[in-house]
Amino acid sequence: MPTHPQPTFTVERMSRVDTAWLRMDCPSNLMMIMGVWIIQPGVTYRAVCERIEERLLKYPRFSQRVQLDATGANWVTDLQFQIKRHVLLEKLPVAAKINPQQALQQRLGELAMQPLDMRHPLWDFRLVEHFDGGSALLVRIHHCIADGLALISVIQTLVDGGIDPPLRPMPADHPHGWEAAEEWMSHTVIEPLTVVAIKALEAAGEGAVHAFEAIGDPRNVLEKWLASGYNKGRAGSADLARLAYQVLRDGAALVLMADDSPTRLKGTPGAAKRVAWCQPLPLDEVRAVSKALHCSINDVLLACVAGAVAQYLKGFGDAVMGKEIRAMVPVNLRPMSQAYKLGNQFGLAPVVLPLGIDNPIARVYEVRRRMSELKGSMQPLLAFGLLAVAGVLVKPVQDAMLNLFSKKTTAVMTNVPGPREKMKFCGSTLDQALFWVPQTGSVGLGVSILSYGGGVQFGIISDTTLCSDPQAIIDQFAPEFEKLSLLTLMLPWED
Repeated sequence: MPTHPQPTFTVERMSRVDTAWLRMDCPSNLMMIMGVWIIQPGVTYRAVCERIEERLLKYPRFSQRVQLDATGANWVTDLQFQIKRHVLLEKLPVAAKINPQQALQQRLGELAMQPLDMRHPLWDFRLVEHFDGGSALLVRIHHCIADGLALISVIQTLVDGGIDPPLRPMPADHPHGWEAAEEWMSHTVIEPLTVVAIKALEAAGEGAVHAFEAIGDPRNVLEKWLASGYNKGRAGSADLARLAYQVLRDGAALVLMADDSPTRLKGTPGAAKRVAWCQPLPLDEVRAVSKALHCSINDVLLACVAGAVAQYLKGFGDAVMGKEIRAMVPVNLRPMSQAYKLGNQFGLAPVVLPLGIDNPIARVYEVRRRMSELKGSMQPLLAFGLLAVAGVLVKPVQDAMLNLFSKKTTAVMTNVPGPREKMKFCGSTLDQALFWVPQTGSVGLGVSILSYGGGVQFGIISDTTLCSDPQAIIDQFAPEFEKLSLLTLMLPWED
């Protein structure tokens, strides 16, 4: 096993947004991103330890622990770091031979409620050496370390032939660094929002009313806000007016959004979790349906989620006509080339999914319409700014602020694009890759969608008080897609 010299002790201030995620842990929901790799054929514990030590520790964050103080937190080098504390051997019960997937799901549910050790770096890998003819590698990483997109970059470092992270330091005076973005947004966007808008409208005059068109995607919006802030008002008054108007409009929509429909999936969560997954859908088939219906792959998948949840509720005899559930969906706010820097650089968009539309095609079109309304919205950027503000508040105030949003939400849902080809890990094939997103506050359902190796993989994690059998939802995804695919084939062809 490789040996490394004693690390140099360093202290690095945790970003405000990462601090907010660190402090979101609560008895019902721990802020861990969880995953499992199904590997064929099996790999050894020694090989996994060597690979993790060789590759993962090239990211300094994975050898740093968290040190809390009165105003936030620091990343501090763990001088007592030991690889065997973070890479563990896991054994499933003997009964796992009968139903290995069920046994693995049960163990993952247990681990979802076991906090990581704050005295050391907040991650661990657990290897089941003999699982269903291969191995299973269970992964837990605290959300304060990185978001899902950044962890895809980490995975691509760990696999065979993986490329080391290009750890190029960003210049301290770089005007568009995310630390600067957090600082600027906290003082210029969130706090004096109304004052900025009024001044901008006064400067623009009545003609500015005609300039309130769509701005573009959130990253472009961020660049414009940063430019206007760093240029100290040199931006055109009409541009500033457009930005101010959209901030007010989208900010009001975010803060004043109504509760979604009451269902058995909403309520007060308990202290136990269950996870579930299904066999992947062929990505080519999903893409073909999306092209035929002139919508995005994401529209198709979200419509299938809505259909699966509706079928689950109908199974209990619940009425779904007119019912809607709100899912908070992460929106990436950084260039893919910067994913290796880890941290959390995403906003949240509230997506309301219709449950009461029985026709799968009509449901897809309704999802497409709603997603189109969100394009160009500043809500993800404002959510990022709110998290930056939350990261400097005392924890009770942060909890109270974020709970206002969790009470209006049924699920957290994320869709992460993974590698198109199946990867190798320690000489074996990484056959399936699954992950589960954490929920915040009183939210009891998490839905994860990952495209990998030519398939689309669905995963669900649920609070057992609100949804005791997430497999019953998962099992509806394939039938919902099959109905949609069949109806799409029956549509009249254009000449």
